[in-house]
Amino acid sequence: MKNILVTGFGPFGGEPVNPALEAIKKLEGRTIGNHTVVTRELPVIRFQAIEAVLQHIRQTDPVLVLAVGQAGGRLEITPERVAVNVDDFRIPDNGGLQPVDEPIVAGAPAAYWSTLPIKSMVAAMREAGIPASVSNSAGTFVCNHLFYGLMHHLAQSGGKIRGGFLHIPYLPEQAARIGAQPSMAVDTIVLGLEVALAAALTSQEDIKETGGAIC
Repeated sequence: MKNILVTGFGPFGGEPVNPALEAIKKLEGRTIGNHTVVTRELPVIRFQAIEAVLQHIRQTDPVLVLAVGQAGGRLEITPERVAVNVDDFRIPDNGGLQPVDEPIVAGAPAAYWSTLPIKSMVAAMREAGIPASVSNSAGTFVCNHLFYGLMHHLAQSGGKIRGGFLHIPYLPEQAARIGAQPSMAVDTIVLGLEVALAAALTSQEDIKETGGAIC
């Protein structure tokens, strides 16, 4: 069987857990559409995250790569539409780096689109009863950094592998500790990821329906 590579970041920003890592651990070895899910943890460190995902791509030879990250404050699972070529870290990463207005890849395009069918993924999750929507900003921290680096590599490699990024909410235990934040149970997140991956495998072209935002 062919492989799907799903990555998740470790904890950062003083949090003891990262829902992305907790969720992908439960996906390891599962079969989705005759594909095996292979999961890997990535460091929350500028450039090291990109280097790590490229190494995992070489080792696992996937047909599809989905990177998963935490977006505290979001209500839904949100596939990302676009990665932008800028690092502007509000807080230091786990290596103590805090770049301001620096390119991720000097001289490269300003942005890359996801090559996953993000609207089909959202529609499939909603049909399964899981809150989901398209996101038009992956931020400017390590999530966007990884997303851009991944898409730049895939574009330079000829686009044979499809890839993208998806954000998930806090876990309930994080929301209880932080206070007044939306959250989602890890099993719901895992189901959402499975449904989204199945849709990504079966939809070569995205559906045409609104997924935009006024602001």
